[in-house]
Amino acid sequence: MTVTRIDPIQDRRWRALIESHPDGCVFHSPGWLEALRCTYNFEPVAYTTARAGQKLENGIVLCNVDSWLTGKRIVSLPFSDHCHPLLDNTSTLEELMAFIHEERCRAGQKFVEIRPLALHSSSLKNMPYLRSHTGYYLHVLDLSRKTEDIFSGFRKSERNAVRRAERENILYRSGRSQPLLKDFYRLYVGTRRYHGVPPQPFKWFSNLVKYLGDQVTIRVASKDTAPVAATMTLTFKTSIIYKYACSDRKFNNLGAMPFLHWKTIEEAKAVGATSFDLGRSDLHHSGLVNFKDRLGGTRSTLQYYRDTGLEDLASQSIQKQTMYHVQRKILSLFPDRLFILAGQLLYKHVG
Repeated sequence: MTVTRIDPIQDRRWRALIESHPDGCVFHSPGWLEALRCTYNFEPVAYTTARAGQKLENGIVLCNVDSWLTGKRIVSLPFSDHCHPLLDNTSTLEELMAFIHEERCRAGQKFVEIRPLALHSSSLKNMPYLRSHTGYYLHVLDLSRKTEDIFSGFRKSERNAVRRAERENILYRSGRSQPLLKDFYRLYVGTRRYHGVPPQPFKWFSNLVKYLGDQVTIRVASKDTAPVAATMTLTFKTSIIYKYACSDRKFNNLGAMPFLHWKTIEEAKAVGATSFDLGRSDLHHSGLVNFKDRLGGTRSTLQYYRDTGLEDLASQSIQKQTMYHVQRKILSLFPDRLFILAGQLLYKHVG
């Protein structure tokens, strides 16, 4: 079987594929890929069994990450919670991954990483070079039910939080304007500082708005004139994806974050959305996992896979955890300007 490379931003067949394929999502979209390219210089490429001029029936999209600091690799896709290969039959993935594996070896890239929603065990048996790497939880909320049933599915603590926010007369704004984006980013920087992780650059979020357009919605909750919580969601077909959230911890008792999620659900229902993808969570991030459980999301396991040659995955994981704890201690000492600069410098190396 012939495998060819295409440019998923310029080739109109790619957009047609993701629109028609049941596994197509916003992370496959040309807008998301353009934002990755323009912000971090990650070059997207898609592989397919279709020949030039033929309709695309399948494809897998990846980004080449070429860093002098962390090495060369190919990822599907950087900063994406998941990016399921778009397949037409069970053997296609094996054909595509075999070709990508050979290209990785020829190019001297450290690894290929894919982030599927799930892989069948039979496929893994036929791809011995592909091994499980990082695991996460994924929560998805079914929006096809009645609105009152969805609210009833919230745990009592979250229902009370929404009502508390309403009693507090929390001001709600949504859209994608520059003032909303700036309010979101200020809260985002504060949240990342609390967690000891540098923020992604403002340019990244600005490019998401620029290239995804009305597929992006920023929601901001304010107490009086002060923004206290914000989210950024992405939409594609009948799915809405919770991608970023941030808050001023001094005001968490007001219930602004559950309130924003509830407003998101109401608006999504109004336009016919049927699922609310609450995104991935680290397996050990019990606070975030429990919060998504309390919203009534169905929890599943999200497993990433890597073609890593002879590299030791366990050793990589230990090194990553060690560096993470060292990084948190050092970065917590940075003033805001340097803290933001650290993110601008680092994220193009860690996709």
